Amino acid sequence: MDDLFDKITTAADFVRERSETPPVAGIILGSGLGGLAEGIAVEASIPYSEIPFFPVSTVKGHSGQLILGTLRGKQVVAMAGRFHYYEGYSMTALTFPVRVMKALGVSTLLVSNAAGGMNPAFAVGDMMIITDHINLMPDHPLRGANDERLGPRFPDMSEPYDRRLIALAEQIGALKQWRVQHGVYAGVPGPSFETRAEYSYLHRIGADAVGMSTVPEVIVAVHAGMKVFALSVITDLGIRAEENTITHEEVLEAAAAAAPRVRGLFEELVAEM
Repeated sequence: MDDLFDKITTAADFVRERSETPPVAGIILGSGLGGLAEGIAVEASIPYSEIPFFPVSTVKGHSGQLILGTLRGKQVVAMAGRFHYYEGYSMTALTFPVRVMKALGVSTLLVSNAAGGMNPAFAVGDMMIITDHINLMPDHPLRGANDERLGPRFPDMSEPYDRRLIALAEQIGALKQWRVQHGVYAGVPGPSFETRAEYSYLHRIGADAVGMSTVPEVIVAVHAGMKVFALSVITDLGIRAEENTITHEEVLEAAAAAAPRVRGLFEELVAEM
């Protein structure tokens, strides 16, 4: 575990050389949502390939830049592009950037993703505040020896998403008159989209939306003692009457259409920190 701690320290020191002001918030931008970074007054933009021990994003819609700067007067660090288990990365590798954010001083993590909806009340383009999740990933980011410098052996996951941030997001959505849903997010390994039977199964076990990210990052953030807020953009509907297929291009298009609202919500959350 000393090796992981040392790698985190090395990466954080490298990033800190580009911006000495500690960020108060970390932001992870999901598929098609990289445009949210446009609101940041950028001090430095670092390609993942330059940061020691960082993975490199391989998915369309993920630019692969770590952005440092200010958003609504607050210092932030944003990932324009994230990593996924289906890309072949280990859970330790794909959550490594969250560890680096914590080492930089981040106390609050804001996460966005594109997700498939199973709740019949949802529509494509809806924003869903994640109130809880179901972890269906085949591996766990905390498996193995635990380093107490990074977090406790058995972190409590009864409330992974911060209630105060959820309440604040609800107030912002109501003020802006945006359609904001709430729900449980199921994290699956991917990369194939779900079958009709799988969508039905996920809904039956309590999930309102499903995606291939977020859960590992949230687990590691909670392990590290960070407050978390997460938001899904419903980019397709898994439980539907018509016969239609789902493509990644359509997911990106739907996410891009919702991006201005997600950006506005995240900006307001950061302003209140």
